[in-house]
Amino acid sequence: MSTCTDIVTFTIDRAIYGVAVDRVREILDIRPVAPLPKAPKYLMGIIDLRGENIPVVDLRSLLNLEPLEDTPNTRILVTLMDYGTGSGVVGVRTDRVIEVTRMDDDEMRPLTEAELLRWDGAAIAGIGRRNGEIVSVLDLDHLFGDPAILAGVSNSAAFDAA
Repeated sequence: MSTCTDIVTFTIDRAIYGVAVDRVREILDIRPVAPLPKAPKYLMGIIDLRGENIPVVDLRSLLNLEPLEDTPNTRILVTLMDYGTGSGVVGVRTDRVIEVTRMDDDEMRPLTEAELLRWDGAAIAGIGRRNGEIVSVLDLDHLFGDPAILAGVSNSAAFDAA
């Protein structure tokens, strides 16, 4: 008997990505982000969410894509993540949230060719299809598990408060 996972799907550029719904605390309309001095390019800054400081990462920048102006569809996924010694909350800027969908775990495949291509595909939990389109399901812990990335966000008050 196969199991299913609920996924929040969203776009960055022309690609569709997904995150397990149990890792998404909420979805926000775009709002002003307070920049942080000397922050890496992908770390947009922080937002105030009901008194909690949440670091916001621009996934476009993290994926080495050109910046895009905010649109009425731009959203921030407030995500929960675990890292080596604790847990935290990180906002992830997306171009557009599509929907919450159910993906059959048996149909989600790992990217086995990553090693052959000399690419660390650990940030991708699996590749699935929805309505004929490829959905790359992200593993947030691996995506943000890079020490260089964590150095930019782990000093936030949102970490270890989750």
